Amino acid sequence: MPEIAEVETVRNTLKNQILFKKIKEVKVLYERMIDSSVDEFKEVLKNREFIDIKRRGKWLIFELDNYYLLSHLRMEGKYFIKTSNEEVNKHEYVIISFFDNIDLRYHDTRKFGRMKLIKKDELENTVEIKKQGYEPGDKELTSSYLLSCFKNKSTAIKTILLDQTIISGLGNIYVNEVLFASKINPFKKASQITKNEAENIAVSADKIIKKAIEMGGTTIKSYTSSLGVTGRFQSELMVHKREGEKCKVCNTIIKNEKINGRSTYYCPKCQK
Repeated sequence: MPEIAEVETVRNTLKNQILFKKIKEVKVLYERMIDSSVDEFKEVLKNREFIDIKRRGKWLIFELDNYYLLSHLRMEGKYFIKTSNEEVNKHEYVIISFFDNIDLRYHDTRKFGRMKLIKKDELENTVEIKKQGYEPGDKELTSSYLLSCFKNKSTAIKTILLDQTIISGLGNIYVNEVLFASKINPFKKASQITKNEAENIAVSADKIIKKAIEMGGTTIKSYTSSLGVTGRFQSELMVHKREGEKCKVCNTIIKNEKINGRSTYYCPKCQK
């Protein structure tokens, strides 16, 4: 699943390719992907331009003159830019064609991705954005804030850190990496996290995500950003997808266990 670093890479790549191009037409080949009126969706986009692309957590926010187009890639969503005469792939479900015969195509093998058109003044009150927590690097993401979120929660810290209302943008890959960097066992109850550990989570999340963005994200399984830009952060991973390999710090064998259905990679020695 594309996480915050991958979505940021997609955002930066698309900004260099599609801004200020006038939209000629829009085709929606799977209507359930659109969380607003499909007819309105197509009509509003027609003859308009994307003037910027923002991001909130894992949400891409395409800015028009007085509307925003929200887009979530979910598990396997990707954007590609192709010429308009290229054959449409069977998994390309939303096609935005520009007057210069270039298409922005949304590709999603699982059809889990979602798009929603909203008026600009509705952004902060729309449920998808309103419920987002602070992002790694935000000044408000402090140990005190985290401890207030963890209070009285007997759920494993791994599960809590996947909650987008607490920290926005972290997914399975980076939560595994943040917990390793913070030397926290993923099974530890959130309510048992100390102030020092909470501080380590905030600092590690910021450091890891910044590095991942610099390297274009992590390419695992199906993730590639638009135009085939491939992430390089997988070479930096300390535990994720390294089951059975030696820990780079202590040489202990990395384990993989399920927590709430999610594959959880950790070092049993570094993360006692």
